[in-house]
Amino acid sequence: MNDETKKKTNERYQQELQRGELFWPDSIFKDLIVSLGIFTLLILLSTFIGVAPEAKADPSDTSYLPRPEWYFLFLFKFLALYGQIPVIGKIEWLAAVLIPGIGIGLLTFLPLLDKSPYRHYSRRIFALTFMGIIVLDTVLLTVMAGLPIAPNAEELAISTKLQTVGGLWIPIAVLALLVGIYLVKRDIYWESTRRSLPIWITVAGSLAMIAMTVVISARAAAYPKPEEVEVATTLADQIFAGQDLYSVQCVECHGDDGSVDVIEGVEGLEGEEITPINGRDVLYTLNDAALAEVIAYGRPDAGMNPFGKAYNPEGLSKSEIDHIVIFMRYMWDDRFEPPAEVLKPLIPPLAEGEVPSYEVHIAPIVKRYCISCHREGKENNNYLMTTYEEMLTTGDNVENNIIAGDENNYLLQVIQDMPIMDPEKPDEELIGVMPPKGHLKPNMIDAFIRWIMNGMPETAEEAEKLFVPPSGTPTSEPVITPTP
Repeated sequence: MNDETKKKTNERYQQELQRGELFWPDSIFKDLIVSLGIFTLLILLSTFIGVAPEAKADPSDTSYLPRPEWYFLFLFKFLALYGQIPVIGKIEWLAAVLIPGIGIGLLTFLPLLDKSPYRHYSRRIFALTFMGIIVLDTVLLTVMAGLPIAPNAEELAISTKLQTVGGLWIPIAVLALLVGIYLVKRDIYWESTRRSLPIWITVAGSLAMIAMTVVISARAAAYPKPEEVEVATTLADQIFAGQDLYSVQCVECHGDDGSVDVIEGVEGLEGEEITPINGRDVLYTLNDAALAEVIAYGRPDAGMNPFGKAYNPEGLSKSEIDHIVIFMRYMWDDRFEPPAEVLKPLIPPLAEGEVPSYEVHIAPIVKRYCISCHREGKENNNYLMTTYEEMLTTGDNVENNIIAGDENNYLLQVIQDMPIMDPEKPDEELIGVMPPKGHLKPNMIDAFIRWIMNGMPETAEEAEKLFVPPSGTPTSEPVITPTP
């Protein structure tokens, strides 16, 4: 490039600087391009990632911790950290109102404050370093807000201190240095030989903030993970969820099909006459809201206890009650047709020679017919069935309840309508038939027999190894003989 070309290029550049950038169409066009990119990104995120569903709002559930959407998490964490500063005290108004207000105000008046004619990044060191720290702190506060809560007060105090240092004090110190240098010795941002000082301050501060966040995240990774709450989103999932809840909470009084009219075997309610809940007298006269109200608040005059959280912190949430109502409506109300997948068998059919497993065959049966009684807080001879280990190791009669390869164990007898008689009092039952409010189907009894006689495998993989092909030596069905 010769001198004449350089001169013309420089003149053209100076003219462009003097003219500036037109709001229309230049600035608007750039804004449209950026907006289109952001809109495309949001479409992709909503399509392929989406939003994790949550249970319906329940006013009676005080354990729920509300949290904002991800793009407000940094403000959420900013407010939380400021509210826990021990020396200064609670200054939520500073984080919630003052600082965001100042930030928005500065952005609003930025065109009036920044009158620099230069556009190149090398000429805008102060703006880049200052905004760089703010953007980085926003990202790191968002990351901190997503970390699990510390399991105890001691660890919570340590985590809070680390987050306060990494998310507040370090960025504040770096921003104060950058502003101080700008006000006291502004030329440091223009001289090429000294321009690196603000950059090095920013880099050092950024690395310190990132290092603190890594330490905080590493400590949080060791925290016990909270239980994931599965949310029933489809109608079939809601019916299944309601059926499981009904099996635990309701079947003891109402039976597995809701047809019980006289309560038996429930302490304090023995002999109480009740209305079957699977008929038109209930389902046709009560709408969903009324059914949910009965479950939540009970009917003291009819012996119906309240099951909602308003009376019991460990009671049913609104969503859980709604699921029970949906189950009752679609399975017992002849005006409603359940989805096809709901009508599938409880357990998959067993082929000849196939050995069932606990996780595939036994657990669903136990959950549906047994857990309502065989869990903590119930009269059940201390025999718990909520887990595989409990089934094998608990109960006053643990030596006889369930024994691998034993045809005469108590469990196999009682599910085949053979009560266990008391050896000391032959005329009295030690254990009655199970389940007391109904009968297991033949395929379920067969699953229990095969499972126990083949060593009670826990997983499907363990059961598969025990499979005997039909062409093998035929095995005779075990004959159950009642214990004298």
